[in-house]
Amino acid sequence: MEFTLDTIDLAADPDLGGEQIEWTDEWDWDPVAQDQERSLTGALIVQEGMKRYGRPITLASNGGAWFTLATVRELEALRDQSLIVMLLTLPTGAQHYVTWSRADGSPLQAKPLHRLVDPGPDWLYELTLKLITVAPPPDPAPEPDPEP
Repeated sequence: MEFTLDTIDLAADPDLGGEQIEWTDEWDWDPVAQDQERSLTGALIVQEGMKRYGRPITLASNGGAWFTLATVRELEALRDQSLIVMLLTLPTGAQHYVTWSRADGSPLQAKPLHRLVDPGPDWLYELTLKLITVAPPPDPAPEPDPEP
């Protein structure tokens, strides 16, 4: 089962259950934006439009998925890149282009299963990743044809 964020395989170790991470706000999204206001006559004016991007994707261990410190460090490296667009592939096969959702605080939270002062790279953590869907990156410009 594939479960990746950019180049990081979040289900690399099947014994840790990384593919069981929960999409906690999956059903909170409404793809229709709506605005309501009253006209001068008191009539209700409703406007609606489809949202193209901006869907939150919060992935949380919630006691069912664990990740090594090495994976946490890889995610930190992605988190520290400004305006990065990453491809998220979920275990269901669904794919979304995402970036870190920083509006409500840190987009990467890691909590060790057991506290240790100096953990090694295999020490286990529960994760919360806060992402938001964005437009796919533009296709790279085609290479010019070499002259014959």
